[in-house]
Amino acid sequence: MRTRARFAAGAKYLSLVVASVVVLLPLAVIFLTSLKTDKEMADGSGALTPPRDPLNFANYLTAFSDGRMLSAFGNTAFILLFAITGTVVIGSMTAYAIDRFDFRLRRPVVALFLIATLVPGVTTQVATFQIVNSFGLFDSLWAPIVLYMGTDIVSIYIFLQFIRGIPVSLDESARLDGANAFTVYRKIIFPLLKPAIATVVIIKGITVYNDFYIPFLYMPSEELGTISTSLFRFKGPFGAHWENISAGAVLVILPTLVAFLFLQRYIYNGFTRGATR
Repeated sequence: MRTRARFAAGAKYLSLVVASVVVLLPLAVIFLTSLKTDKEMADGSGALTPPRDPLNFANYLTAFSDGRMLSAFGNTAFILLFAITGTVVIGSMTAYAIDRFDFRLRRPVVALFLIATLVPGVTTQVATFQIVNSFGLFDSLWAPIVLYMGTDIVSIYIFLQFIRGIPVSLDESARLDGANAFTVYRKIIFPLLKPAIATVVIIKGITVYNDFYIPFLYMPSEELGTISTSLFRFKGPFGAHWENISAGAVLVILPTLVAFLFLQRYIYNGFTRGATR
């Protein structure tokens, strides 16, 4: 029994080490490449070979100046601000209406939300593009904002799990004091949704930040590029200069990595509390 337990423990730690190497190795290669000069890359140095000058940040300056990464960060921040705010407001209001109001079509509405998550998004892209174009949102920053706000069914279910854990007696007490439905939502329900809001903000923020398809399809202009599309276009003038492309990739990875390291406990706590309510 001891031998079997030791073998199981060894296999567990070995799998964790292998998984860590698989995840961290590409990141290490990108980071080391971003610090190398074009001469080092031309000499055919190995992917894991350390750069001669570990403080060579010239490639990062090139990424900012020629790759338009600074404007891309600005466009991405603008989209993130409005998309996340709209997702939180719409998702929490929808979940509040589904859980607290008793109407005839409540179950079909919830079922339709579930069905919407099962439909592949690529099958509706033609119709979605026609709708966005008909509203005059094509090639503007508002196109991805509207799409991000209107297609996040997961956030509704996250808010719904939290709202079901809020006692209905709080609503009834507020109604006795003369509060209407919106006042109950604004002063009672919404303040109690802070863990769910933190979870939705983090998950939605990372999704929007990393998304490439929607910005690339609906914002073809270079001045409207986000970090994902700017990094893709960055390969054009620097097709063979992987040190510059790697520097741009590090700039894209760094904000999400820092945000996750500081906010990971909110993600885990949010999902755990939502699942046990």
